Amino acid sequence: MRAPRNGTRDARWRGALELLSELRRAPGLTRVEAARRAGLSSGSATEITTRLRAIDLVSEVPAPITGRGRPTTTLQPHPRGPLVVAVDVRHEDWRCAIVPLDGRPQMVIARPHGSSDSSALMQDIAAVLARLRRRHGRRLRAVSVAVAGTVERGRLVQVATLGWGAVDLETILGGLDIPLLIGNDATLAGLAEARHGAGVGSRTVLHLTVEVGIGGVLVVDQAPVAGSSGAGGEYGHLPFGDLRLRCPCGARGCWDLEVDGRALARHLGEPPPADSRRYARLVLAGAAEEGDGQARRAVRTVAVALASGIAGLVNAHDPDVVTLGALAGEIRAVARPEFDAAYMAGLMGFRRRQPTPLVPAALGEEGALVGAAAAALDVVLSEQGLRDWAAVRAS
Repeated sequence: MRAPRNGTRDARWRGALELLSELRRAPGLTRVEAARRAGLSSGSATEITTRLRAIDLVSEVPAPITGRGRPTTTLQPHPRGPLVVAVDVRHEDWRCAIVPLDGRPQMVIARPHGSSDSSALMQDIAAVLARLRRRHGRRLRAVSVAVAGTVERGRLVQVATLGWGAVDLETILGGLDIPLLIGNDATLAGLAEARHGAGVGSRTVLHLTVEVGIGGVLVVDQAPVAGSSGAGGEYGHLPFGDLRLRCPCGARGCWDLEVDGRALARHLGEPPPADSRRYARLVLAGAAEEGDGQARRAVRTVAVALASGIAGLVNAHDPDVVTLGALAGEIRAVARPEFDAAYMAGLMGFRRRQPTPLVPAALGEEGALVGAAAAALDVVLSEQGLRDWAAVRAS
Protein backbone atom coordinates (compact mmCIF):
# COMPACT_ATOMS: atom_id res chain seq x y z
CA MET A 1 0.00 0.00 0.00
CA ARG A 2 1.25 3.47 -0.86
CA ALA A 3 1.53 6.00 1.97
CA PRO A 4 -0.75 9.04 1.82
CA ARG A 5 0.92 12.15 0.48
CA ASN A 6 1.73 15.39 2.28
CA GLY A 7 1.44 13.83 5.74
CA THR A 8 -2.34 13.54 5.54
CA ARG A 9 -4.01 10.88 7.64
CA ASP A 10 -5.09 7.73 5.85
CA ALA A 11 -8.81 7.29 6.47
CA ARG A 12 -8.47 3.54 5.88
CA TRP A 13 -6.54 3.19 9.12
CA ARG A 14 -7.92 6.00 11.28
CA GLY A 15 -10.81 4.05 12.77
CA ALA A 16 -8.67 0.92 13.07
CA LEU A 17 -6.07 2.78 15.11
CA GLU A 18 -8.75 4.20 17.39
CA LEU A 19 -10.15 0.73 18.03
CA LEU A 20 -6.70 -0.77 18.59
CA SER A 21 -5.85 2.06 20.99
CA GLU A 22 -8.80 1.05 23.13
CA LEU A 23 -7.59 -2.55 23.09
CA ARG A 24 -4.28 -1.31 24.53
CA ARG A 25 -5.91 0.90 27.16
CA ALA A 26 -8.28 -1.77 28.43
CA PRO A 27 -7.47 -5.29 27.24
CA GLY A 28 -10.50 -7.56 27.09
CA LEU A 29 -13.04 -4.87 26.20
CA THR A 30 -16.17 -5.99 24.44
CA ARG A 31 -16.51 -4.82 20.86
CA VAL A 32 -19.50 -2.69 21.87
CA GLU A 33 -17.58 -0.97 24.68
CA ALA A 34 -14.47 -0.47 22.54
CA ALA A 35 -16.61 1.14 19.81
CA ARG A 36 -18.27 3.43 22.34
CA ARG A 37 -14.94 4.57 23.78
CA ALA A 38 -13.51 5.13 20.29
CA GLY A 39 -16.58 7.12 19.22
CA LEU A 40 -17.49 4.65 16.48
CA SER A 41 -20.94 3.56 15.40
CA SER A 42 -21.87 -0.10 15.69
CA GLY A 43 -21.74 -0.50 11.93
CA SER A 44 -18.31 1.12 11.65
CA ALA A 45 -16.96 -1.01 14.50
CA THR A 46 -18.23 -4.16 12.79
CA GLU A 47 -16.68 -3.19 9.46
CA ILE A 48 -13.34 -2.22 11.03
CA THR A 49 -13.18 -5.36 13.17
CA THR A 50 -13.81 -7.49 10.08
CA ARG A 51 -10.88 -5.83 8.31
CA LEU A 52 -8.62 -6.25 11.35
CA ARG A 53 -9.50 -9.94 11.61
CA ALA A 54 -8.72 -10.40 7.93
CA ILE A 55 -5.10 -9.28 8.42
CA ASP A 56 -4.60 -11.13 11.74
CA LEU A 57 -4.62 -8.09 14.01
CA VAL A 58 -7.51 -8.97 16.30
CA SER A 59 -9.68 -11.95 17.11
CA GLU A 60 -13.08 -11.96 18.78
CA VAL A 61 -14.04 -14.18 21.68
CA PRO A 62 -17.63 -14.45 22.96
CA ALA A 63 -18.06 -12.28 26.04
CA PRO A 64 -19.61 -13.74 29.20
CA ILE A 65 -23.37 -13.24 29.22
CA THR A 66 -24.26 -10.88 32.06
CA GLY A 67 -27.94 -10.19 31.40
CA ARG A 68 -30.56 -9.78 28.76
CA GLY A 69 -29.61 -8.41 25.38
CA ARG A 70 -27.69 -9.37 22.29
CA PRO A 71 -24.49 -11.39 22.89
CA THR A 72 -21.27 -9.55 22.14
CA THR A 73 -17.58 -10.37 21.85
CA THR A 74 -14.34 -9.25 23.44
CA LEU A 75 -11.44 -8.04 21.32
CA GLN A 76 -8.17 -9.94 21.73
CA PRO A 77 -4.80 -9.83 19.96
CA HIS A 78 -4.87 -12.28 17.06
CA PRO A 79 -2.89 -15.49 17.80
CA ARG A 80 -0.99 -14.92 14.54
CA GLY A 81 -0.72 -11.17 15.01
CA PRO A 82 2.29 -8.87 15.35
CA LEU A 83 4.55 -9.01 18.38
CA VAL A 84 7.19 -6.73 19.87
CA VAL A 85 10.06 -7.57 22.18
CA ALA A 86 10.69 -5.54 25.34
CA VAL A 87 14.06 -5.76 27.12
CA ASP A 88 14.80 -4.21 30.51
CA VAL A 89 18.50 -3.88 31.41
CA ARG A 90 18.84 -3.02 35.08
CA HIS A 91 21.83 -2.57 37.38
CA GLU A 92 22.05 -6.19 38.48
CA ASP A 93 19.89 -8.13 36.02
CA TRP A 94 18.04 -8.07 32.71
CA ARG A 95 14.70 -9.31 31.48
CA CYS A 96 13.12 -9.96 28.12
CA ALA A 97 9.42 -10.27 27.28
CA ILE A 98 7.34 -10.85 24.18
CA VAL A 99 4.37 -8.49 23.89
CA PRO A 100 1.21 -8.75 21.76
CA LEU A 101 -1.01 -5.81 20.77
CA ASP A 102 -2.72 -5.55 24.17
CA GLY A 103 0.59 -4.42 25.71
CA ARG A 104 0.76 -7.22 28.27
CA PRO A 105 4.37 -8.49 28.54
CA GLN A 106 4.86 -12.26 28.59
CA MET A 107 8.22 -12.98 30.23
CA VAL A 108 10.71 -14.97 28.19
CA ILE A 109 13.80 -14.76 30.40
CA ALA A 110 15.05 -13.00 33.53
CA ARG A 111 18.58 -13.44 34.79
CA PRO A 112 21.39 -11.52 36.54
CA HIS A 113 24.22 -10.15 34.47
CA GLY A 114 26.55 -9.41 37.40
CA SER A 115 29.26 -7.99 35.18
CA SER A 116 30.66 -4.68 34.08
CA ASP A 117 31.37 -6.29 30.69
CA SER A 118 28.69 -4.86 28.42
CA SER A 119 29.77 -6.97 25.42
CA ALA A 120 28.96 -10.24 27.20
CA LEU A 121 25.51 -8.97 28.07
CA MET A 122 24.89 -7.82 24.48
CA GLN A 123 25.77 -11.32 23.26
CA ASP A 124 23.30 -12.89 25.70
CA ILE A 125 20.49 -10.59 24.59
CA ALA A 126 21.31 -11.17 20.91
CA ALA A 127 21.07 -14.94 21.43
CA VAL A 128 17.61 -14.62 22.98
CA LEU A 129 16.40 -12.35 20.16
CA ALA A 130 17.69 -14.81 17.56
CA ARG A 131 15.70 -17.61 19.20
CA LEU A 132 12.57 -15.45 19.25
CA ARG A 133 12.99 -14.63 15.57
CA ARG A 134 13.31 -18.31 14.70
CA ARG A 135 10.16 -19.05 16.69
CA HIS A 136 7.96 -16.14 15.57
CA GLY A 137 9.40 -15.13 12.20
CA ARG A 138 8.04 -11.94 10.64
CA ARG A 139 5.53 -11.52 13.44
CA LEU A 140 8.33 -9.75 15.34
CA ARG A 141 7.94 -6.10 14.38
CA ALA A 142 10.16 -4.12 16.79
CA VAL A 143 12.57 -4.43 19.72
CA SER A 144 12.50 -1.87 22.54
CA VAL A 145 15.20 -1.70 25.21
CA ALA A 146 14.90 0.07 28.57
CA VAL A 147 18.30 0.69 30.12
CA ALA A 148 19.44 2.29 33.36
CA GLY A 149 21.67 4.79 31.58
CA THR A 150 21.78 7.97 29.53
CA VAL A 151 20.27 7.75 26.05
CA GLU A 152 21.06 10.45 23.49
CA ARG A 153 19.60 10.50 19.97
CA GLY A 154 18.52 6.91 20.31
CA ARG A 155 21.94 5.65 21.44
CA LEU A 156 23.17 4.52 24.84
CA VAL A 157 26.00 6.91 25.68
CA GLN A 158 26.70 6.19 29.36
CA VAL A 159 25.75 3.92 32.25
CA ALA A 160 27.64 5.70 35.00
CA THR A 161 26.71 3.32 37.82
CA LEU A 162 28.06 0.29 35.91
CA GLY A 163 31.12 2.06 34.57
CA TRP A 164 29.95 1.73 30.95
CA GLY A 165 30.63 4.35 28.33
CA ALA A 166 28.85 4.27 24.99
CA VAL A 167 27.42 0.86 24.07
CA ASP A 168 26.30 -0.07 20.56
CA LEU A 169 22.99 -1.81 21.21
CA GLU A 170 22.48 -2.38 17.48
CA THR A 171 24.59 -5.52 17.89
CA ILE A 172 21.75 -7.28 19.72
CA LEU A 173 19.71 -7.39 16.50
CA GLY A 174 22.23 -9.68 14.83
CA GLY A 175 21.12 -8.52 11.39
CA LEU A 176 17.37 -8.53 12.11
CA ASP A 177 15.76 -5.92 9.88
CA ILE A 178 13.31 -4.49 12.41
CA PRO A 179 13.22 -1.19 14.33
CA LEU A 180 15.28 -0.93 17.52
CA LEU A 181 14.14 1.59 20.11
CA ILE A 182 16.34 2.52 23.09
CA GLY A 183 15.09 4.44 26.10
CA ASN A 184 16.12 5.33 29.62
CA ASP A 185 14.41 3.02 32.10
CA ALA A 186 12.98 5.82 34.24
CA THR A 187 11.68 7.60 31.16
CA LEU A 188 9.88 4.48 29.99
CA ALA A 189 8.56 3.71 33.48
CA GLY A 190 7.14 7.24 33.58
CA LEU A 191 5.50 6.72 30.18
CA ALA A 192 3.91 3.53 31.53
CA GLU A 193 2.67 5.25 34.70
CA ALA A 194 1.13 8.08 32.67
CA ARG A 195 -0.70 5.70 30.32
CA HIS A 196 -1.47 2.69 32.48
CA GLY A 197 -0.59 3.45 36.09
CA ALA A 198 -0.89 6.10 38.79
CA GLY A 199 -0.85 8.98 36.30
CA VAL A 200 -3.84 7.89 34.22
CA GLY A 201 -6.21 10.83 33.68
CA SER A 202 -3.53 13.48 34.28
CA ARG A 203 -2.26 15.66 31.46
CA THR A 204 1.16 16.36 33.04
CA VAL A 205 2.87 13.65 35.08
CA LEU A 206 6.26 13.90 36.78
CA HIS A 207 7.64 10.43 37.45
CA LEU A 208 10.62 9.94 39.77
CA THR A 209 12.23 6.68 40.80
CA VAL A 210 15.13 5.92 43.12
CA GLU A 211 17.24 2.79 42.63
CA VAL A 212 20.94 3.54 42.11
CA GLY A 213 20.55 7.31 42.03
CA ILE A 214 17.33 8.96 40.91
CA GLY A 215 15.82 9.05 37.45
CA GLY A 216 12.62 10.38 36.05
CA VAL A 217 10.72 12.07 33.28
CA LEU A 218 8.06 14.67 32.65
CA VAL A 219 5.22 13.20 30.59
CA VAL A 220 2.87 15.64 28.86
CA ASP A 221 -0.19 14.36 26.98
CA GLN A 222 1.18 10.81 27.37
CA ALA A 223 4.48 11.64 25.63
CA PRO A 224 7.84 11.98 27.45
CA VAL A 225 9.56 15.36 27.30
CA ALA A 226 13.02 14.12 26.37
CA GLY A 227 14.73 17.29 25.13
CA SER A 228 16.46 18.07 21.86
CA SER A 229 18.73 15.00 21.89
CA GLY A 230 16.54 12.61 23.87
CA ALA A 231 18.79 12.81 26.94
CA GLY A 232 16.42 14.94 29.02
CA GLY A 233 15.14 13.87 32.41
CA GLU A 234 18.56 13.24 34.00
CA TYR A 235 17.26 14.64 37.26
CA GLY A 236 19.82 12.74 39.29
CA HIS A 237 22.53 14.97 37.89
CA LEU A 238 21.04 18.25 39.00
CA PRO A 239 23.42 19.97 41.48
CA PHE A 240 21.13 19.46 44.48
CA GLY A 241 23.89 17.73 46.46
CA ASP A 242 27.28 18.31 48.06
CA LEU A 243 29.54 20.01 45.52
CA ARG A 244 32.56 18.36 47.12
CA LEU A 245 31.36 14.95 45.90
CA ARG A 246 32.26 13.77 42.41
CA CYS A 247 29.57 11.66 40.71
CA PRO A 248 30.53 8.70 38.46
CA CYS A 249 28.89 10.69 35.62
CA GLY A 250 31.75 13.21 35.87
CA ALA A 251 29.86 16.11 37.47
CA ARG A 252 30.01 17.38 41.04
CA GLY A 253 27.17 17.76 43.53
CA CYS A 254 24.74 15.40 41.82
CA TRP A 255 21.40 14.74 43.50
CA ASP A 256 22.02 11.03 42.78
CA LEU A 257 24.55 10.92 45.59
CA GLU A 258 22.09 12.18 48.23
CA VAL A 259 19.11 9.88 47.82
CA ASP A 260 20.11 6.21 47.48
CA GLY A 261 22.02 3.43 49.21
CA ARG A 262 25.32 5.20 48.69
CA ALA A 263 24.02 8.21 50.63
CA LEU A 264 22.69 5.99 53.42
CA ALA A 265 26.07 4.25 53.72
CA ARG A 266 27.88 7.57 53.85
CA HIS A 267 25.61 8.85 56.63
CA LEU A 268 26.16 5.59 58.53
CA GLY A 269 29.94 5.85 58.18
CA GLU A 270 30.14 2.72 56.02
CA PRO A 271 31.87 2.16 52.66
CA PRO A 272 29.89 2.44 49.40
CA PRO A 273 27.82 -0.73 49.00
CA ALA A 274 28.40 -3.13 46.12
CA ASP A 275 24.63 -3.44 45.65
CA SER A 276 23.19 -0.02 46.43
CA ARG A 277 19.55 -1.00 45.99
CA ARG A 278 19.75 -4.08 48.23
CA TYR A 279 21.71 -2.15 50.85
CA ALA A 280 19.12 0.64 50.89
CA ARG A 281 16.28 -1.83 51.41
CA LEU A 282 18.09 -3.39 54.37
CA VAL A 283 18.65 0.02 55.97
CA LEU A 284 15.04 1.06 55.33
CA ALA A 285 13.77 -2.17 56.91
CA GLY A 286 15.93 -1.60 59.98
CA ALA A 287 14.89 2.04 60.24
CA ALA A 288 11.22 1.11 60.10
CA GLU A 289 11.63 -1.14 63.13
CA GLU A 290 13.84 0.99 65.38
CA GLY A 291 13.02 4.09 67.39
CA ASP A 292 15.45 6.98 66.96
CA GLY A 293 18.52 4.98 66.03
CA GLN A 294 21.32 5.69 63.60
CA ALA A 295 19.60 4.04 60.63
CA ARG A 296 16.46 6.07 61.14
CA ARG A 297 18.46 9.30 61.33
CA ALA A 298 20.22 8.40 58.07
CA VAL A 299 16.90 7.73 56.36
CA ARG A 300 15.54 11.04 57.60
CA THR A 301 18.49 12.88 56.10
CA VAL A 302 18.00 11.16 52.75
CA ALA A 303 14.24 11.77 52.89
CA VAL A 304 14.76 15.50 53.34
CA ALA A 305 17.21 15.62 50.42
CA LEU A 306 14.78 13.71 48.21
CA ALA A 307 11.69 15.70 49.15
CA SER A 308 13.40 19.07 48.83
CA GLY A 309 14.53 18.26 45.30
CA ILE A 310 11.06 17.05 44.35
CA ALA A 311 9.62 20.35 45.54
CA GLY A 312 12.07 22.17 43.27
CA LEU A 313 10.98 20.10 40.28
CA VAL A 314 7.32 20.74 41.08
CA ASN A 315 8.05 24.47 41.16
CA ALA A 316 9.74 24.17 37.76
CA HIS A 317 7.37 21.79 35.95
CA ASP A 318 3.95 22.39 37.53
CA PRO A 319 2.76 18.76 37.12
CA ASP A 320 -0.72 17.49 37.92
CA VAL A 321 0.76 14.61 39.91
CA VAL A 322 4.14 13.20 40.95
CA THR A 323 4.48 9.41 40.87
CA LEU A 324 7.16 7.88 43.10
CA GLY A 325 8.73 4.61 42.00
CA ALA A 326 10.95 2.00 43.66
CA LEU A 327 12.86 3.31 46.71
CA ALA A 328 11.41 6.83 46.45
CA GLY A 329 8.07 5.67 47.82
CA GLU A 330 9.73 3.47 50.45
CA ILE A 331 11.91 6.32 51.73
CA ARG A 332 8.83 8.50 52.07
CA ALA A 333 6.93 5.76 53.90
CA VAL A 334 9.68 5.25 56.50
CA ALA A 335 10.28 8.96 57.16
CA ARG A 336 6.88 10.40 56.24
CA PRO A 337 6.79 13.40 58.67
CA GLU A 338 10.26 14.63 57.69
CA PHE A 339 9.66 13.96 54.00
CA ASP A 340 6.33 15.77 53.84
CA ALA A 341 7.60 18.71 55.88
CA ALA A 342 10.61 19.15 53.57
CA TYR A 343 8.38 18.89 50.49
CA MET A 344 6.01 21.59 51.75
CA ALA A 345 8.90 23.83 52.83
CA GLY A 346 10.42 23.63 49.34
CA LEU A 347 7.24 24.61 47.50
CA MET A 348 6.60 28.18 46.47
CA GLY A 349 4.08 29.82 48.78
CA PHE A 350 1.17 29.84 46.35
CA ARG A 351 1.62 26.09 45.70
CA ARG A 352 1.17 25.16 49.35
CA ARG A 353 -2.55 25.95 49.22
CA GLN A 354 -3.07 22.99 46.86
CA PRO A 355 0.21 21.08 46.75
CA THR A 356 0.76 18.73 43.85
CA PRO A 357 -0.04 15.22 45.12
CA LEU A 358 2.74 12.66 45.53
CA VAL A 359 1.49 9.12 44.89
CA PRO A 360 3.18 5.71 44.78
CA ALA A 361 3.83 4.35 41.30
CA ALA A 362 1.29 1.66 40.47
CA LEU A 363 3.36 -0.58 38.18
CA GLY A 364 6.28 -1.25 40.50
CA GLU A 365 9.25 -3.04 38.96
CA GLU A 366 7.25 -3.75 35.81
CA GLY A 367 7.09 -0.07 34.83
CA ALA A 368 10.17 0.08 32.57
CA LEU A 369 9.23 -3.16 30.80
CA VAL A 370 5.63 -1.98 30.24
CA GLY A 371 6.94 1.36 28.99
CA ALA A 372 9.39 -0.28 26.59
CA ALA A 373 6.53 -2.36 25.20
CA ALA A 374 4.37 0.76 24.83
CA ALA A 375 7.09 2.58 22.88
CA ALA A 376 7.48 -0.36 20.49
CA LEU A 377 3.73 -0.73 20.01
CA ASP A 378 3.53 2.97 19.16
CA VAL A 379 5.64 2.13 16.09
CA VAL A 380 3.63 -0.95 15.14
CA LEU A 381 0.26 0.69 15.76
CA SER A 382 0.81 3.65 13.47
CA GLU A 383 -0.49 4.13 9.95
CA GLN A 384 2.87 3.11 8.51
CA GLY A 385 3.08 0.17 10.90
CA LEU A 386 -0.35 -1.10 9.87
CA ARG A 387 0.47 -0.70 6.17
CA ASP A 388 3.68 -2.66 6.67
CA TRP A 389 1.85 -5.42 8.55
CA ALA A 390 -0.86 -5.64 5.89
CA ALA A 391 1.88 -6.04 3.27
CA VAL A 392 3.46 -8.86 5.32
CA ARG A 393 0.17 -10.71 5.56
CA ALA A 394 -0.46 -10.27 1.83
CA SER A 395 2.96 -11.66 0.85
